[in-house]
Amino acid sequence: TNTSSSSSIVSPGGAEAPDSWYLALLGFAEHFRTSSPPKIRLCVHCLQAVFQFKPPQRVEARTHLQLGSVLYHHTKNSELARTHLEKAVRARVQVAQFEDVKFEAASLLSELYCQQNLVDSAKPLLRKAIQISQQTPYWHCRLLFQLAVRHTHTPHTHTHSHSLGNPIQKESLRVFFLVLQVTHYLDAGQVKSVKPCLKQLQQCIQTISTLHDDEILPSNSADLFHWLPKEHMCVLVYLVTVMHSMQAGYLEKAQKYTDKALMQLEKLKMLDCSPILSSFQVILLEHIIMCRLVTGHKATALQEISQVCQLCQQSPRLFSNHAAQLHTLLGLYCISVNCMDNAEAQFTTALRLTSHQELWAFIVTNLASVYIREGNRHQELYNLLERINPDHNFPVSSHCLRAAAFYIRGLLSFFQGRYNEAKRFLRETLKMSNAEDLNRLTACSLVLLGHIFFVLGNHRESNNMVVPAMQLASKIPDMSVQLWSSALLKDLNEACGNTMEAHEAAQMHQNFSQQLLQDHIAACSLPEHNLISWTEGPPPVQIQAQNGPTTSLATLSHTHTHTLSHTGRGPFTCRFRSCIVQILT
Repeated sequence: TNTSSSSSIVSPGGAEAPDSWYLALLGFAEHFRTSSPPKIRLCVHCLQAVFQFKPPQRVEARTHLQLGSVLYHHTKNSELARTHLEKAVRARVQVAQFEDVKFEAASLLSELYCQQNLVDSAKPLLRKAIQISQQTPYWHCRLLFQLAVRHTHTPHTHTHSHSLGNPIQKESLRVFFLVLQVTHYLDAGQVKSVKPCLKQLQQCIQTISTLHDDEILPSNSADLFHWLPKEHMCVLVYLVTVMHSMQAGYLEKAQKYTDKALMQLEKLKMLDCSPILSSFQVILLEHIIMCRLVTGHKATALQEISQVCQLCQQSPRLFSNHAAQLHTLLGLYCISVNCMDNAEAQFTTALRLTSHQELWAFIVTNLASVYIREGNRHQELYNLLERINPDHNFPVSSHCLRAAAFYIRGLLSFFQGRYNEAKRFLRETLKMSNAEDLNRLTACSLVLLGHIFFVLGNHRESNNMVVPAMQLASKIPDMSVQLWSSALLKDLNEACGNTMEAHEAAQMHQNFSQQLLQDHIAACSLPEHNLISWTEGPPPVQIQAQNGPTTSLATLSHTHTHTLSHTGRGPFTCRFRSCIVQILT
């Protein structure tokens, strides 16, 4: 019986019949453990009483495991739990049937070590247990997975599948470990640091695709184990590649791999109704929707949001897991079409539905950008910024989100006319985004710094910022930064007397404005646009068509075709505020 998952008290069947006193104590311990409410103190007393009878070594080892498990799962006395588990691991149990005591104790003890930030103690413990568990397939595979998880806390790459003879088995466990490493780095917002692991993962999946299952006859039952079918692994590798491309700002690459993954998913779903395929599909769509919003394809993004809604309608579990993300995507869409009240409502709903810290910080950062755009939500804005202060106790470890928090501070300082403070925040963003190749944040920071230098009359320095911002935004491609940069380039060249360059920049700005305007009209005319009003319950089953766009196209047209002026902060900052498109996807 697996006590690490259930904490149940079990009798050690085997070669020798246990004495009646032992069965009695076990019975009492289990009774107290399962009482309502549990009487853990009495349960522990019963188990401790076993040692008074000088039990055989096998009984002593199992009792240490049972005590360690009960203390670990039901009390805060982690040191005593650790003592008992260490004794169970060290026990010299010779009877083969009781080897699982050591494996279970090692598994549970490694969890406890990690809880106490002793990852370096957990790894050798697991390695040793893996070496002696090869004849016990369940524990061998479970311990291998635990070791893979522990290695996500370190940058070094090792795999421990060498003990398995099957080539597909080796490679699939390698994929498991590398997926953990890659997602760990991506959660931490370390887009550059993850590249070597991602490359290894992509090479590994190529190797697996060349191997044929029917060519290999498994020599033992462990070789029959697969954590995921290789066809599903291929989709998963596409998925993490899309996640990386999205964070790094390689949006065309993200589109390419999304298309490949969705095509493969459609084929698999015709033969396989596994729920994991729908989860993969939703996560892929969530990322490509953010790409569409950046590249100026809001209508397509809205249709894909509706597609996610339909997938979630078919599965309550899927909706439960992705409701917060769905409202977050709607909030980002609302920002892109200037529906600020709806954006606030969507983000507030998403915050209510999530307990995931990184997603929470992402939502709060975007909500702060909404308040900055509105310009009259000072108290709410300051309350939010206190909770995502990148200088002091930032709530998550994500490098990317912390860099974005510096950018938001810089944006607010710019609007308040505190230009030196704004430059300090933006230079911090640039330092962090350059360190991890966060191209979108780099482009946004450069263009805002260029804008600050332009307002201060330093045209040379402004040009040094805006030109690379435009180049980077074109490479991504990021429509809002290109719109912003082209307006600045027009004003810069006019101020410097470069008539031809000013005309070219004005033409670029006009082209970007028209593209965004047409896309805005198309998106707001879709029946799916009414999703921006949905904030309660499951997604609406049917979406009614509406008479027309909900935002003023006249206002939008003015916003997207005006030339930014530097003649005074008042009207200048008001017009600029309405020009910001969402920058944090």
